[in-house]
Amino acid sequence: MALWLKFAGTGEGEAEAGAPKPERLEAGNPAFRTWNSYESADGKTFCGIWEATPGRWRVVYEEWESCTLLEGRSIVTPDGGVPVELRPGDTMILEPGFAGSWEVVETTRKSYVIRL
Repeated sequence: MALWLKFAGTGEGEAEAGAPKPERLEAGNPAFRTWNSYESADGKTFCGIWEATPGRWRVVYEEWESCTLLEGRSIVTPDGGVPVELRPGDTMILEPGFAGSWEVVETTRKSYVIRL
């Protein structure tokens, strides 16, 4: 078993399509595409590429995530906090319990690692 994984930052193969839950949608009509490149044997760790078109929705994290923007521009605003603008090369860690809004200003593509 390999203890490392290399994957393209472009997303390979068939993407899984998605969108925010209707009750979380705040603006626009964003669409998601996800290329999950890895899932651990215990099903608790994932990594891959995620892409979203412009819009804004409410996020509530129950998982831990590290992500790095590859393309586009997004604004993440924690409840009661200051908006954080993300551009290509920016990395962010979201802890379980984070709540706020995610706004995609320009179609955004990020790499992610998620731990449940």
